[in-house]
Formats: sequence, structure tokens, C-alpha cells
Amino acid sequence: MRFALLLFGAVAFAQNTRVILLGTGTPNPDPQRMGPAVAVVSGGQAYLVDCGPGVVRRAAQAGLKMEQLTRAFITHLHSDHTAGYPDLIFTPAVTGRKEPFEVYGPPGLRNMTAHIMKAWKQDIDTRLRGLEPSVPRAYAVRAHEGKPGEVYKDATLRVVAFPVNHGAWKHAWGYRFEAKDKVVVISGDTTYSENLIAAAKGCDILVHEVYSQKGWEKRPPEWQRYHAAFHTSAPEVGRLAAQVRPGKLVLYHELPMGEPPDQILKEIRQHYGGAVVYGNDLDVIR
Repeated sequence: MRFALLLFGAVAFAQNTRVILLGTGTPNPDPQRMGPAVAVVSGGQAYLVDCGPGVVRRAAQAGLKMEQLTRAFITHLHSDHTAGYPDLIFTPAVTGRKEPFEVYGPPGLRNMTAHIMKAWKQDIDTRLRGLEPSVPRAYAVRAHEGKPGEVYKDATLRVVAFPVNHGAWKHAWGYRFEAKDKVVVISGDTTYSENLIAAAKGCDILVHEVYSQKGWEKRPPEWQRYHAAFHTSAPEVGRLAAQVRPGKLVLYHELPMGEPPDQILKEIRQHYGGAVVYGNDLDVIR
């Protein structure tokens, strides 16, 4: 029995699943917060969720190697979640990636990918057919569209997509990452979601978007209508977390609307008393 326990501990240690917040921002151009992007790192592999502006530079700052940037999962096609997609395709291809880039997401992803590849055709042709040393395989992009459910599985982890409510978006997903040592759930953009609660119950790390209720109350009516239909207020995040009971609740895509982080945490604690991290770019959550 002692040998078995030691062996299990060694496996868990080798897995060492962690979350790196590569971008915790919104469309607002805050220089301290890049666009939404999260890396789930497990067993030496990196799995990116979304690719907001600045994603590749943040990945380099976080110590991820370009050859690790081979898989990404897109929650939805809003520009703040995808403006870094061309960067994620081409920069690692030039600077170290050896394999094709595999990207998974909702309907519309293939069309977006095709247009990006067409827009950068001259760049691709020059790099692959000119004097520059290149790896042609690194420029291959395989865009996988699918339905909610299991969208990916390898020897390290399994990825399950589930639908969330994000205003007028017909296809918006959250993701559940099931590694051997940890379960990580990432909300993407969503309102209060029963689907997310079901998918996240008892997870180790829940990464969830948030806006300040107090800040929202000061906004013009048209913006109040928008945020209420597309995003989750801090009290609602608290109610949701009280049902999920994650090991850690991590906030990203923060919309404080002029309020300090302590105000958002206060609003969450109206309903939830567990561990909460107000996320910043490059935070590592274990």
C-alpha cells in the first residue's frame, strides 16, 4: 500500500497541472491586461483557451516555449477573444513551433481561419519560398469545429466543451479540462449559466468572468442592458460559485467599471465564502 501511495504521488507531481492567466482584460485597452487568454499547462503540454491581443508575448513572458503553442480552444468569436489568433498562428511558426497548429471551437472558426490564411498569403509564401529557414509544417492550421461534448483527448487530459449564454452569440462555449491530478473549468464570456454549474461542480479551479454590480448601476441604461445580457455580475458569480464549490475561484475578463478589486470581492462574498483570486496577467494558479 505504501508503494502504491508513493507511486500515485509521483504521477500527480509529474502531472503538475496549473493555470497561467495570459490575459485578464476586455476590449478596453488596459496596458496591464492583455485580451482574454488562459493556458492550462499539464504534463509539460500547454493548452490555450482563447487568443486575445498580446497572447504570444504573454506566453513568452510566462516561460512557455513557442514549440509548446500547438493547441488552442476558442470559446466564441468575439474580437477581444480572437484578435491574437493570427499572432498565435504565425509568430510561433517563425520562432520555434515544429508541428501543425490545432485549434478547436464553435461553428465559424474554419471560416475565420481560412480568411486569416488568405490575408497573410504573401507572408506565408515569402517565408516558405524565400531565403528564410522555415518549417512548413508549422504553418499548417487545422481548425476543428464541432458540437458541445468531448472535443479533444490525449494522454495528458480530456477537454469537454459546454454551451453558455452570451447574449446574441448563437455559439459560445466554456471548457472543462480533466487532467489526472486536477479539473479546470473556464467560463469564457457568459451570463449566469446552469450548464456551467453542471460542468464545473467540484472542480479544482474555476476561471470565471465578472463585472461589478456597483459599477454597473452607474452605467447608462443601454450599457446596463448589454452587460446584463452578455456577462455575469459579481453577486451572480458568488451564487454560482456557492453551487459549484471549486477549490479556487479565479476571476478574469474583469469589468470593474471604475470600482476597485475589493468591491468585486465584497460583492462575490455576499454569496460565497471560498477561496477567490482576483486575477492579473501572468498569475499562476495551482
